[in-house]
Amino acid sequence: MTAGVDRVREAFRAARERGEAALVTYVMGGDPDIETSRAAALACAEGGADVLEIGMPFSDPIADGRTIQAAGERALRGGTGVAQCLELAASVRRGTDAAIVLMGYLNPVLAYGEGRFLADCAAAGVDAVILPDLPPEEAVEFRRLAGLHGVGTVFLLAPTSTEGRVAEACAASTGFVYFVSVTGVTGARTSLPADLGRKVAAVRARSGVPVVVGFGVSSPALAREAGRLADGVVVGSAIVERIARGGTRQARAARVRSFVASLRRALRR
Repeated sequence: MTAGVDRVREAFRAARERGEAALVTYVMGGDPDIETSRAAALACAEGGADVLEIGMPFSDPIADGRTIQAAGERALRGGTGVAQCLELAASVRRGTDAAIVLMGYLNPVLAYGEGRFLADCAAAGVDAVILPDLPPEEAVEFRRLAGLHGVGTVFLLAPTSTEGRVAEACAASTGFVYFVSVTGVTGARTSLPADLGRKVAAVRARSGVPVVVGFGVSSPALAREAGRLADGVVVGSAIVERIARGGTRQARAARVRSFVASLRRALRR
């Protein structure tokens, strides 16, 4: 059975063989509690997600818009931190073979200890890590430790990234490259930028790993549009918003499962 970064690569390979873009979904760990976020993550897998992103809440999430910021605040109020997210990932791993990626910020990881964090990621069945505020040129030691534990690294690029930054991010990413569709923070939007295709194509030409598009993909129609341009599509805020509507744990999971299934259908070419 594949594990670690190989599981991420296998997820994209399988999607490519189906003639589809991979579907990457995001839920905030601990929002509004650990068990509900576990149910939501597994609902994503049941709905057809190839890669499950689990957010680690942080008090100063510079890349997150209001929806995910609010989810992080709810999770922090409930006592969720790095350790709890690792336990959550381990619990999700027991319920699915989908690739699991932890996404968070550098300070909590440094407080936990980089080496300890990556060792615990591997033990929990986490396959890759995204830290938006860790640039590739400052990630030499993190990348070394990640490689030792078989954990993939994912770095972000923006529409404003220079050719030098594109080269650095592509060289440093072992799982996939995360292309942010718009300048700004996460959040559902109603359209994608007109020049997105050209910019994603330029990154794909430089990258040895898959390139995914995220930030702003909020509907099946936008997922289909983004999926024609990239190797994968990330949907986050639109899922988090459905969790935040309330109701029982089962009702929240059902909403997520149905929405993710609609995204999966849209990505079938």
